This record gives sequence, structure tokens and C-alpha cells, in this order.
Amino acid sequence: MGLLAGRRALVLGVANDHSIAWAIAKALHEEGAEIAISYAGPALERRVRPLAESLGAGLVLPCDVSQEDEIDRLFAAVRECWGRLDILVHAIAFARREDLKGRLVDTSREGFRLALDVSAYSLIALARRAALLMTAGGGSILTLSFLGSERVFPNYNVMGVAKAALEACVRYLAWDLGTAGIRVNAISAGPIRTLSAAGIAGFREMLHRHAERSPLRRNVSAEEVARTAVYLCSDLASAVTGTVVFADAGYHTAGV
Repeated sequence: MGLLAGRRALVLGVANDHSIAWAIAKALHEEGAEIAISYAGPALERRVRPLAESLGAGLVLPCDVSQEDEIDRLFAAVRECWGRLDILVHAIAFARREDLKGRLVDTSREGFRLALDVSAYSLIALARRAALLMTAGGGSILTLSFLGSERVFPNYNVMGVAKAALEACVRYLAWDLGTAGIRVNAISAGPIRTLSAAGIAGFREMLHRHAERSPLRRNVSAEEVARTAVYLCSDLASAVTGTVVFADAGYHTAGV
């Protein structure tokens, strides 16, 4: 029996087979969880659907998290198919490419709103619906962050601000939902080559410096982050909530 046998998990944010969200979905499935996957629009469906079907996912649905009606349709489908939910994985972030260049001070009002809406508020919107389905002794809600929430990384700009807001949401949601037995946590992962990372100028240099300066003197893999996710979504972490867990080869501890 796996650590997550009998659990039902909804994973948002899979873009392709290099996504951290995909690594998490696979790891949850390997530990016995039944998986549902959403994708962000028709352009990604041709990549995501075959991946989801390889895990036997019974639900593979579109969801633009900036649209309340699409979130409602997603959770209505989960309710109809499963009746309950045990795990929600929020692996979603977005900022306009032009807002990841230059200076934060030049970020437009609309660019700021969009980044915070998709990357941070969406966790609140999803958690509100998920909590209504987490009725079998609680559940686990997990999101993904990055050290740019605490420290300045060139060309991360408004996304760093969004991740800081996301981590604050984790703490407040953990307080709000704790009485229902629902735990809310984040993983702050080291830099990993993904579709989202491709939008960050100088990402190769970021990888190089991370490997050079982290205590383990290397980068991390999506599979390592996924194993951390399994821990946080399982009963092994039954007393862990409102926490940001680092899976970054110790880079966050380094003073240089």
C-alpha cells in the first residue's frame, strides 16, 4: 500500500512532461493516489491529455484560474465524479514577459494585477472550492514558491512579489482551514528547467550560481521536489501546516 492509497488528488499547472506539476502528479500516483489534472487552455491540451491518460486520470479538464466560472466547472466535475477531494496541488504562476525584464518600478498596473491574480489569488479561489470537498477528515493543499519571494533575483521582479503574496496566503489559509483538518503548505523549489522558467532572462546563469553556491553544490530535480510533495500530502506531515518547505539543495541558507 502506498502512502496515498485511496486519496484523490487534483493537480493544476501541468504544461508538459518537464513541469514540476507533472512530476508531482506522477509521484502522487505512484503512492496510490487517484489523479485529476487540469490544463490552462486548448493550446496545452494536446500535451497534457496524453500525460494524464498515462496515469489513468479520469478527469482531464481545462481551467483558466482567472475565470471564476471555469473554476466552478472544474470543481463541479470533481464533485460529480468523486464526491470528495483529498489533495489539491496548485502549481500555477504567470507574469507578462515584459514584466520579468528591467526594473520592478516599471511594472504596469495591469501587469501587477495579472501576476498577483493568477499566481497568488488563484490559490484562495481554488482553496475555497476544495475545502467544500475535503470532508473525509480534512485534506492537504500544496502550492509552489521560490526564494525570489524573500530575496531579489534579477529579472524575477513582479513574480517575486507574487510569490511573497502566495506564501502569505499559505499562512492565512492554513489558519482559516485548520479547524476543518485541512493543511496548507508550500514548497520553495530550487531553479528547474521548465516552460515557465524559459521566460526568465538569465535563467542559465541562475542555474549555474545555484549549483555553485548551494551547500550540496548542485541543482535539484523535479522528481526531488515531487518527493517532498508526497511527504507534505501524506500523513507523514500530519502536523505540518502554514509552512514553506525548501527543496533547493540548501541554497536558501547560503550567505553568498
